[in-house]
Amino acid sequence: MLYPSNLEQKINFVKIKELLKEECTSSLGQEYVEKVAFSSDNKLVGKLLDQTEEFLNILISGEPFPSSNFTNLTPFLEKAKLEGAFLDQEEFYEVKLALQTLRGCISFFQKHGENYPALGNLLGLLLDLDLGLLKAIDQIIDEKGKIRSNASKELQLIRNQLLYEESRLRKVMDRIFKDARAKGLTPEDAAMTIRGGRMVIPVAAENKRKLRGFIHDESATGQTVFMEPEEALDINNEIRDLEYMEKREIIRILTRLTDQLRPSIPALRKATNYLGLIDFIRAKAKFAQKTESVKPVLSKEKTLNWTRARHPILEKILKSQGRKIVPLDVKLEGNARLLIISGPNAGGKSVTLKTVALLQYMLQCGLLIPVHPDSRSSLFDNFFIDIGDEQNLENDLSTYSSHLMSMKHFTQFATKKTILFIDEFGTGTEPQFGGAIAESILLALNKLGAFGVITTHYGNLKQLANKNQGLVNGAMRYDVDRLEPIYQLEIGKPGSSFALEIASIIGLSKEILAYAKGHIGEERVRYDRLLTQLENEKNQYTSLLDEVKKKDKLLQTRLKEYNQLKETLELTKKRYIQEAKLEAKSLLDQTNKKIEAVIREIKEGKAEKEVTKLVRKELEEFKKEVKPEKVAPKDPEILVIGGKIEPGDWVRLKDNGAVAEVVSIKNKDVEIAIGDLKSNVKLTRLEKISKGEFKKEVKASEKRGNYNTNEKMMEYSPNLDLRGRRGEEILAMIQTFIDEGYMLGVKNLRIVHGKGDGILREITRNLLRTMPQVGRMEDEHADRGGAGVTLVTLK
Repeated sequence: MLYPSNLEQKINFVKIKELLKEECTSSLGQEYVEKVAFSSDNKLVGKLLDQTEEFLNILISGEPFPSSNFTNLTPFLEKAKLEGAFLDQEEFYEVKLALQTLRGCISFFQKHGENYPALGNLLGLLLDLDLGLLKAIDQIIDEKGKIRSNASKELQLIRNQLLYEESRLRKVMDRIFKDARAKGLTPEDAAMTIRGGRMVIPVAAENKRKLRGFIHDESATGQTVFMEPEEALDINNEIRDLEYMEKREIIRILTRLTDQLRPSIPALRKATNYLGLIDFIRAKAKFAQKTESVKPVLSKEKTLNWTRARHPILEKILKSQGRKIVPLDVKLEGNARLLIISGPNAGGKSVTLKTVALLQYMLQCGLLIPVHPDSRSSLFDNFFIDIGDEQNLENDLSTYSSHLMSMKHFTQFATKKTILFIDEFGTGTEPQFGGAIAESILLALNKLGAFGVITTHYGNLKQLANKNQGLVNGAMRYDVDRLEPIYQLEIGKPGSSFALEIASIIGLSKEILAYAKGHIGEERVRYDRLLTQLENEKNQYTSLLDEVKKKDKLLQTRLKEYNQLKETLELTKKRYIQEAKLEAKSLLDQTNKKIEAVIREIKEGKAEKEVTKLVRKELEEFKKEVKPEKVAPKDPEILVIGGKIEPGDWVRLKDNGAVAEVVSIKNKDVEIAIGDLKSNVKLTRLEKISKGEFKKEVKASEKRGNYNTNEKMMEYSPNLDLRGRRGEEILAMIQTFIDEGYMLGVKNLRIVHGKGDGILREITRNLLRTMPQVGRMEDEHADRGGAGVTLVTLK
């Protein structure tokens, strides 16, 4: 049940219909817009929403879908159903275009039907359609809507003969015209023309007797006559006769084609409905795309829980003014079914009410609505609304009497499946009585279990909402300091009208305000003042919360940058250590091989003095080769180009040589970026370098930092087996083993050296004692190796 009868005008749904009509490409779609109606059938509304949502997905995907020639075929079908009647070539051309559109729709859903099941099911309207009719029409009507010459053999012969006769006529007329011009019978700059469908020559009136022929017309001045030469009469007559023959043959062809179409009229009527339906659904989808509308989650349990709801018409108006709409969060369910919204005038109470009313009505008309996709909603059987001045002069009803008539209807017919909307509840009469009546009506509606949104200024209704389950207060937020509405709905507390504050800001005298406060009552003033104080504190806390969130976000960013820099430094350090160890291992291998070779040569030379000297000399030379050079660390030479430093320049810090990019400059403070890390430094610490030098430094840094910690962790083993190794070999192995374990965070290590003579154990433990990373070392348990294994615990 809907109330009142002009409900759609009151919530401005008629404007939504106008916008939908603008999106239609045909009158068929617009007719469907006019048929849009409120429904409480979950199955029907769900199907309508699914159809629109699927078409919205088609629009978003960009997949090609027929977008034109959604023609209303009904007038053509009415004409064709009469025996002996025929459609002309223009009408058949419209039928052809519509059939091509239908063929495109069928082809699309045959290919993509599984992705769009709700739309694909509509093909049931086209089950009886024979697309062979399209082929038959296409053989007769060409792409320009004209009868093809090969539509029949007779028509082909007639048109060929026409071409021949027209060509012969042109030649004869050209010859006669040239002769007449040569004899001076025609006016200057004259040309052949057509009169009465026949080709004629303009001749000066005084020369008309000098040319044999038939006069068809004369000029407005009478100085020129238009003559058909005698030689051309027969040819023109032949052409006219052929044209009549062509016309009769065309009628015969079209009549035959109409007879072929007539049995398909019922199927074409259904196809026409399908075209209108698809055009209508596409219009709804295009409107949804423009308003960023979605299908909310439909719930069987009565609820209305919307996030970021927006009034589509208001949003469009604000967007044209370069302003943004403030979205609403609304929740009606369970013990909070009736929302009582209070707050100052022009604070957004009525807009909130109309937004909820319009969106709920749109939803139950099968339209997607502009809310967050996670929003939940349900359908209601009854939709009641009482908005605006309903003064009825015909029935001699005042505004308040009219409101009471609406309330009578609400209380008589409202149920748990009713959603209602009342704007400025209780106004229009003496506040003391109006408030009391409004309170009793509100209790009755709550007892009936109705859902809805009600706006009011009455304090007794706010207090009532606090005391009764089913009712809940809501306030439109307000900036008390600037006395400006924020247009945000806050559910759970009543709002103040801020009447005294506004009056004070405007400048009413203290005496007037004091008198008003006295008559309002101290308790009421304290209550309103408390609401104002709460609103002020709410605004302050919101501001502080926003500031804390910003700082927290900045802190998280800085922490991330710090961790990234720390990880880069650690990876670089590990890379250097690894390279040094590899180089040391290589050097140690070479040294061992050289010593072994020297020992072998000495043994082979049986310790001859000359041989020993020679070998010793070679060994000394090798020591010089492998001895590391003491080179003082040198910073890479970077070209300093100097000049004024601007944002976007590359710079180097004078004191530590770090290379960075300038982000911004404020006075003498400069914000720089070193990779992902940002920092502030004084301008005097920087010197400008070229961009090319910066890129070189970046590449060098990338090469130095190429070290995979995860991969190294997977390869690393906490057990080291030294058995069978020589004393000079194990030193480097132990050093590498301990360093890598320490870097990778491994606490407990195990070194197997065996018992034997105890030489390897002694060397191992002496070395471990000198290493600062080692916290403790001890023998393994006797069952697992005892003194042949050293357990190492790192710090």
